[in-house]
Amino acid sequence: MNDKQGAFCDLLARINNLRHLMIKAGQQYGLSSQSTLRYSEQLDELILQYQLQNR
Repeated sequence: MNDKQGAFCDLLARINNLRHLMIKAGQQYGLSSQSTLRYSEQLDELILQYQLQNR
């Protein structure tokens, strides 16, 4: 695996981890809680990075 593939796999792992944390926060604290929204914003940033890398 080269560096680009490794970075890509790391990014996907981070996206999946944040998605899991966001869902748990949403279930526990509600969809409009600060923690859920913070995870959502972080997830948006990672998804954007993913999309830019795969152009």
